[in-house]
Amino acid sequence: MTRLKLQVFVRIFFFAFSSWEQGLATLSLPLLLASLPALTGCAAVKVKLGTRVYLKKIPVTSMEAKLMDAKQAKGPGIAPGEKLPLIATFISPDGKVFITEGEGHGKILWKDLKVTATVATVNGKGVVALPEDPRVSEGKPPHIIITAPSHPDLHVELDVPLRYDHSYTANYFGSSGITGSDGIAGIDGTDGMMGSTDPDHPSAGGNGGNGTNGEDGSKGGDGSDGPPVAIHVALRSGAHPLLQVSVEAEGKLKLYLLDPQGGSLTVRSEGGSGGQGGKGGRGGRGGSGGTGSPNGSSGSDGSNGQDGRSGQAGNGGRISVTYDPQAKPFLSIVKLLNPGGPPPVFNEQPVDPLW
Repeated sequence: MTRLKLQVFVRIFFFAFSSWEQGLATLSLPLLLASLPALTGCAAVKVKLGTRVYLKKIPVTSMEAKLMDAKQAKGPGIAPGEKLPLIATFISPDGKVFITEGEGHGKILWKDLKVTATVATVNGKGVVALPEDPRVSEGKPPHIIITAPSHPDLHVELDVPLRYDHSYTANYFGSSGITGSDGIAGIDGTDGMMGSTDPDHPSAGGNGGNGTNGEDGSKGGDGSDGPPVAIHVALRSGAHPLLQVSVEAEGKLKLYLLDPQGGSLTVRSEGGSGGQGGKGGRGGRGGSGGTGSPNGSSGSDGSNGQDGRSGQAGNGGRISVTYDPQAKPFLSIVKLLNPGGPPPVFNEQPVDPLW
């Protein structure tokens, strides 16, 4: 948080407090509340509030770091396309423990640390991200280095194992149908002509005209079918075999590397949703009867138009799977979904390594 922002916040706070003392809290409180979201996220304010501490103010003697993984029971690691948070821990001479903010729920600011990584990237909140394309990282586990500029003697390095027992999804959808046009509102009836209420020369008021009916809304457009999807599966043999999978649809290719023991890929080609029907037009209001002796009758209101029907959803797209014979025992980890579409087609034939 810049000094200017902090000064602005302090001025707003004292203005709000002084206004409250003068009985103007209803005017000042909204101003204070409106300023909080933009200002309380700043490090300086968090330090002032005691929810964060500057690392340079703490006499720490050691540092440790680890990657938080929901699958720690299977051992640490990161899969292509996955994002996992880091946690850094600091120990003071008296044994007090300080942990980084974010997933660690501690007080140490990530901005007080310098983090560099190879293959993977680490953002300003300590979150590690591995590129989706498995070719980028295969055989090259990420290496992370964390240092504390305020404590040059502190340094930790992590080699992050690669893992492929991850559940992936590849979703493709047809285009949604367009929304139907709204019906045109009916025309209001004309008011009746005025008569006379003079006892000596009475005349009836004219009747009001009827309102016309509103038009019906038009039907929404149908959704298009899901796009065709072509899948190729090859086996990368070895002591721990892995499946190489390519998924091609809409002119784009995605690659996956899967561990048959825990990994999976769900491919979906679903039709687009039908468009909403247009709203029926409002019926015209009947005109008022004219004043007279007697008064004229008011006209009838026109009927509202009916809302148009929604369009039909599209069907799932065609899915074809070409797999190498050696990969056949592991095909169950590739799940296919194309509701309303034709049954998936499976072709068994030799498939060369995909990369």
